Parts: sequence; C-alpha cells; structure tokens
Amino acid sequence: MGAGTILEPLVVIFLLFSGTWINRTAGSFPLARHARRQLADRYRGASPDSVESGLSTPTAKEGLLDSRSPSPSGSHFGEQTWHRRPVAILAWTWEVTSPNSTVFQDRILSRLLRKLPFLAECWYWALVYWTYQLGRAFTAVTLQEETVHVAREHALKLIRIEQALGLFWEVPIQQFFLRHPLLMKWTNWIYSFIHIPGTIAFLVWLYYHTITRNRLDESQPGEARGVMSGSPAGPLLYQARRRTLAVCNLLAFVVFTLWPCMPPRLLSDESVEGPEGKLARSYGFIDTVHGTNGAGSVWTENRFCNQYAAMPSLHFGYSLIIGLTIMTIPLPARHRLSSQIRIGPVWVHIPSWCRLTCLFLGLAYPSIILGAIVATANHFILDAIAGAMVCTLGWRFNRVLLNLVPLEDYFLWVVRIHKPEPAEVAGIANAEGWLGPTPVPVSIQDGLSSAPALSICIP
Repeated sequence: MGAGTILEPLVVIFLLFSGTWINRTAGSFPLARHARRQLADRYRGASPDSVESGLSTPTAKEGLLDSRSPSPSGSHFGEQTWHRRPVAILAWTWEVTSPNSTVFQDRILSRLLRKLPFLAECWYWALVYWTYQLGRAFTAVTLQEETVHVAREHALKLIRIEQALGLFWEVPIQQFFLRHPLLMKWTNWIYSFIHIPGTIAFLVWLYYHTITRNRLDESQPGEARGVMSGSPAGPLLYQARRRTLAVCNLLAFVVFTLWPCMPPRLLSDESVEGPEGKLARSYGFIDTVHGTNGAGSVWTENRFCNQYAAMPSLHFGYSLIIGLTIMTIPLPARHRLSSQIRIGPVWVHIPSWCRLTCLFLGLAYPSIILGAIVATANHFILDAIAGAMVCTLGWRFNRVLLNLVPLEDYFLWVVRIHKPEPAEVAGIANAEGWLGPTPVPVSIQDGLSSAPALSICIP
C-alpha cells in the first residue's frame, strides 16, 4: 500500500477537522426567545409529509422546516419538556414522546456542539461507516470456503447475464486502460483513494452550502449581515443526503451478505482448479490495484475486508448520489441568472455559469468513478447498475431513518447533551422580517425551459 497507508487516513482526518472548523458558528446563539416564538407560530401545523423525496420545486417553507422538528408542547419553541416525534412504518403513522435535552444546552459539551455543530455530523459519519465496516469485517473473518465458491459462481453468472444483454464490456475497457500506463496509474489511485475522502468532502461542502451560508446572525462572505447566501433548500437537503448514504450502506450490507459476489479481478486466481477455474481465468481480468505496483487502499487491503462484496457497487452508488445532488441543488437567486440567444426564429435559453458548472461536475464525478471501478476489474457493470438501484431506494425511502430520532433523544438525555436542531444552527429568525410575510416558491430558473428547469424537493 505504501504511502497511501498513512496519507489516506490523514486526508480523512484533515477533511473532518477542516469541515468542523469551516462550519463553526460565530454569531449569537441560541436564538432570541421572541424569534423562536415567531418561528414556531409560523410553522406550527405544517406537515413534514408534504415534503417528499424526488425532483420538484421546494418552497421557502420546505427549505426551512425540519422534518424532525418537535411538535410544540410548551409555550416557547425549543423549550418544551417533551418532543412529540412521528413514527411511520409502511402506511401506519403514530406519535411517540421523547425527552427534550434543551435543558442541558448550557453544559460544556452542549456549548461545544453549538460552536462546532459539524462535530455531530462527524459522529453520524463515524457511526454509520464503522457500523458498516464492522459488519463487513464480521463476514470476512467468518468466511467459509464454500462462500468463496458461491461468490465465484455468482460472478460467472453475472458474466453470462451481461453477455446475454450485450453489456459484457469489462475486458475491452480494461485492455484500453492497460495500453495507457499513465492513465491506468491514475485510475488505480482514483479507485483507491477518492471514494471515502470524496464522500466526506461532499458532506462538508453540502453542509456549508445549505446550513452555514444561511446563518442570519453571521456575516456571510460577500454579503451584508442578515442575508442568506447558501442554497434555499436549507438544512433538510443535507439531512436527506446523509440519511440516503446510511440507507445505501444498510441495503448493500444485506445484499452482499445474502448474495456474495467475487469481483472480476479475483477470477484470475491460478490456485483454482477444474473447469470453473479455467473458465474464470479465460476472461483475462487483471488486478491492477492490489499488489506491489498497485495503489491499494488501507480500507480495502486488510484481513477484515470482505473481498466478496462486489455486488452492489457503493463506489458508484455514492458517486451517483453526489452527482445528482450537485446537478439538482437549488442555487441562490444571484446564481440563477440565465441568458438567451436567438437562433433564427427560436430563442435558446442558456443556463447560468454556476448551473452549468453543477451539471458538468454532477455528470463527471459518477462517470469517472464508473470508469475506474470497471477498468480496475473491481466491479462488473451490473454491480454499478445494482449500486444505482440501491441509490434510488435510499434516495426515495431515506425517511425511514427518522424513526430512530426518538432513540437519539433518549441517548442525548442520558448523556446530558443538547444537540441543536438544524433550524437553530442555521440561525433562522423571523423577528426582523428576514423571511418575508409569505413563503415564496423557490425554483431553479436557469433558462433550460419556460418552466422551472431544475429543482429538488427535500425529504
């Protein structure tokens, strides 16, 4: 693994610490009592279920109302003794009560979370990631020889399916990259070292763009005090994407535990005898990442790593979530200005440069990752398709994790810590009329069509 053994964990730690520092709070906190009261009055009775996953136009209300927010049961917002949290399983929905840890907001750790709210996101990431990795480690250390045989059979079955569908392009794609050593070298590095650091960098950026830049009690870069300069989607967008990644991990763990699949690179194992081993080697896959001249990652080269978890590809699933979020993220008004040119009798609308940049980056990132996972023989094309399906399910049904919020409330009560709600962290206040008298629809008018062209609704 070489230098990557040290550099990659250091990059991850640097990104987490940088995200914590970049997203620190500098303004007054908590909100004044009259501001909290007006915010509660404004949004009391709003239904979180009206904000669904998918692509549609968010409103200012949807961008500011947290779907986890408690139903007010006291005289002032954020000061009630108990939360009333909605719990939903399929078509059944009911409310449960859980303790409100606001009474602990003046304790040292609570003040630290107020000052450095991204620390809570670091905790969420560590909890989700290491729970997933421990699950993989358990399957790796309890691996049986029969499982390896089944994983090889599943990989050969995927090849037959791809051949029937006309999708078996992995070998020519890898051969193309192998004819260009420098390109292959960089592709190995992209596969090994971009997945986790890239995901963390995305979360840092999204938190900054949807929450930090919308704090009204702080002066935003290039803006007057009291002006929100981030995405009008607000904190709900960040929360939804964080939950989506967690659901993807859960679904992927279930799939590769029940249906282990060998990556293409392991099919060339010379120690496998018999017709099956000969057939597997006949495809000519080469492991370009692992080994002396490769770019193996500390996360993938250890005895606790399950080598037979190729289906689905979370490399591609994560990159697709990131790409779609970047492409569709609602932009501040000043970045939505479009232009138009006339071509004959037709006026053609040109999106803003910021929207064009989002579209380019959102398309480029998953495309590069897809090329890397195939060229390095770490995944089949069907693995990537399965990763996209997992991404779709996580995107659509991530709200299921909101059922765990009451458990979090009890945990925070036991450890005597208050974690600010996203609306509080964003510094949302209406006392001075920042939000205006009526919520106004926010759409992405970038000129791609006469109607709002790109928009997103936050779960």
